[in-house]
Amino acid sequence: MKSIFWRIILLGFFSFIALVLFLPSVIAPKLPAFWADNIPKIVLGLDLQGGMHLVLKVDQDAAVKMYTQRTANSIEGTLKDDEISFLTVKATDVTTVSIGYGGSAAAKEIKKAVSKDFGVFDDPVDNGSTLVFTVSESEVKRIKDWATTQALEVIRNRIDKFGVAEPVVVRQGKDEIVVQLPGLKDPDRALKLIDTTAILEFRLLDENNDPYEAEILGVPFGSELLYQKKIDPETGEAVKEPYLVQRDVLLTGDVISDARVAFDTQSNEPYVSITFNRTGSKIFERITGQNVNKRLAIILDENVFSAPNINERIGGGRASISGGFSYETATDLAIVLRAGALPAPVEVVQNVTVGSSLGKDSIEAGIRAIVIGGILVLIFMLFYYKVSGVIANFAIVLNIVMLLGAMAYFNATLTLPGIAGILLTIGMGVDSNVLIFERIKEELRAGRTPRSAIDAGYDRAWWSIVDAHVTTLITAAVLFQFGSGPIKGFAVTLSLGILINLFTALIGTKVSFDVISDKFRIKKVSI
Repeated sequence: MKSIFWRIILLGFFSFIALVLFLPSVIAPKLPAFWADNIPKIVLGLDLQGGMHLVLKVDQDAAVKMYTQRTANSIEGTLKDDEISFLTVKATDVTTVSIGYGGSAAAKEIKKAVSKDFGVFDDPVDNGSTLVFTVSESEVKRIKDWATTQALEVIRNRIDKFGVAEPVVVRQGKDEIVVQLPGLKDPDRALKLIDTTAILEFRLLDENNDPYEAEILGVPFGSELLYQKKIDPETGEAVKEPYLVQRDVLLTGDVISDARVAFDTQSNEPYVSITFNRTGSKIFERITGQNVNKRLAIILDENVFSAPNINERIGGGRASISGGFSYETATDLAIVLRAGALPAPVEVVQNVTVGSSLGKDSIEAGIRAIVIGGILVLIFMLFYYKVSGVIANFAIVLNIVMLLGAMAYFNATLTLPGIAGILLTIGMGVDSNVLIFERIKEELRAGRTPRSAIDAGYDRAWWSIVDAHVTTLITAAVLFQFGSGPIKGFAVTLSLGILINLFTALIGTKVSFDVISDKFRIKKVSI
């Protein structure tokens, strides 16, 4: 009797906790504020509350190309620092760097220096006056995989700062990223925030040549023609002002430690204040000190935001980006700079917006399916197994309440497949009870007493039930590991349902039978 008492206490405790966790997700407005506000709730997925579904493709070849270009710049700097004679260093293809030299002695020194400091190339090809270095296949593979992984992290950081509840950002295949934003109110702004490459560069202006002449006659060697895009305040039209900038990149956005929105004290216009890390601060101070009275262009994704004049050496590791921002655009720019630049451009290959009306219809249909299916199962169990069916129905209802309470506790996302998982859990609960009841029937037909038949029925059904649940749990684990989005939601719901069903089927119903048989001393089992 003592064992029954503690099992009743355990069953009541878990039932109470499940109700405490479950109710705020259903009737929060009717509950006290301290209860409704402090208990985690079940989150509705994209297919239930509407939102945005994106599939992005990372341009891995562009990542390799940018890596090769940066490596070429580093090689040039290394050769200069080591005072090794060379003619030119340039990235000539996606994976190749060509170095021009004047003699065999120089070629030998170049090979030695590149091999020592840059172990990412295959053996170079010597064309007589040029050494051609090709990035190894293993390094190319690493860069491509890194580009997708890094893009995933950058996009996830941006979304987290954007403020969307329960976003889903997962990798799909080799070069794709799936982004789901449930309940999103401004899809255009989110898409722009995600899609911004955010490659920030600081370069000196080419002040020896006229940018308007360069548009007509061609760009001088060593320079690049970029534009400043802005809106004409009088006409409202977009205008582009040309700038000639030097190709050499003096500083990039990877040395930024913080970016925030600030306001100009005179014009009250917002701008983005950026703070460099220790390395960036030293480089920025050196750049400004060596280029006093020159103009430094601040370029984001090949758009010249501003090109202020350097009046003096700037210490402290701070700079600002202005460009006629609204507060919203300045905030978004600060987010992408703070979260980091994408390692390569991304292309939107799928963009689906799910309306909230569809989500409402889905919720109603799902609830209707659960209610109708559950009622039919309860009726069947009641008429077929009589009093034992009532005990089974109690376990099924308890199973659903505990499952929803557990989902609320883990702040799980409920999706349409998740609703299917709840229905499947009801089916498994019924199946477990049917196995137990049929075993009890067999024992009664064999002439056992009611109490003995009940104990034997549970003992003999135990391993069959455990085997069925463990194999289903393994399937759910595989779905969770390799699935994405709604499939993960289904796997979570199914896994929780399996574990809770084991508890309610083997403890919940058993304690009910034990109480009836001990208290009422039954001579016949209604089953």
